[in-house]
Amino acid sequence: MDLKGCGTALVTPFAADGAVDEAAMRRLVAWQIASGVDFLVPAGTTGEASTLTEQEWLRAVDVVLEAAGGRVPVFAGCTHNSTAEAVARAKKAAALQGLSGLLTANPYYNRPGQEGQYRHFRAIAEAVAVPVLLYNIPGRTGANLEPATVARLAELPNVIGVKESSGSVMQITEVLASVPKGFHVFAGDDGMALPVIALGGAGLISVASNAFPRQVSEMVHAALEGDWVRARERNLRYFRVMQAHFSETSPSPVKAVLAMLGKGEDVLRLPMVPVSEGLRAKLDGLLDDLRAAGEKLG
Repeated sequence: MDLKGCGTALVTPFAADGAVDEAAMRRLVAWQIASGVDFLVPAGTTGEASTLTEQEWLRAVDVVLEAAGGRVPVFAGCTHNSTAEAVARAKKAAALQGLSGLLTANPYYNRPGQEGQYRHFRAIAEAVAVPVLLYNIPGRTGANLEPATVARLAELPNVIGVKESSGSVMQITEVLASVPKGFHVFAGDDGMALPVIALGGAGLISVASNAFPRQVSEMVHAALEGDWVRARERNLRYFRVMQAHFSETSPSPVKAVLAMLGKGEDVLRLPMVPVSEGLRAKLDGLLDDLRAAGEKLG
């Protein structure tokens, strides 16, 4: 699969009563696709998957598949710290009609070493026929997937890439130097998109593109096409708001921005809570600055 470009790690919209808002999710998907996003990743970290029941998780993925209608690839977030549970969920997701693949992160809390992580990811990949993207996010999971282990996993036929959120340019460079040609390395942090693409990465799996799908897609596409003047301009224009998305625990900030843009409700599930009033005022000011600079938002 030639997967590249800008993928959105979708938020999961909740109604005021805390239920998954399927209508809002369909609207979000339609807006993302119309704005030029290349693929979608529902029910991941940004989608608050850890607060969804298994039934809600599977339904959220199915709603995104229905709304996307085959227009863009859809990779379902599928992470658990129990390998047996992760395998069981992977099988259920892979059975959904039209699913392009899975995105699965390091087993959290257990903090397995490299061999444990290798066997965990291998068990998931061998249990399904769909493509698998690894997800290395040590800041959330407490475990770092090292480049040598990524290279071992890249030997499995359906492990097609990795979303790299270690934040280390050196580590990501080593991954790119260790994996075979055609293995897809995606930046997992908005602020790392341009460095990763410059090093040979395939693109970005973004939080910011929930709220700014056209702008972030333009940035990623410009970089992939070698138009670095345009890519840098887009990156610098949106840098402060992308940075603010992680001033407090994601996805609270991007949900606040979506609400400010009239694209969703600012509702999260505990233990996630809405942003502080200080950050809310800062985000509101950053949006005003973008509008003053001529940016069309929403």
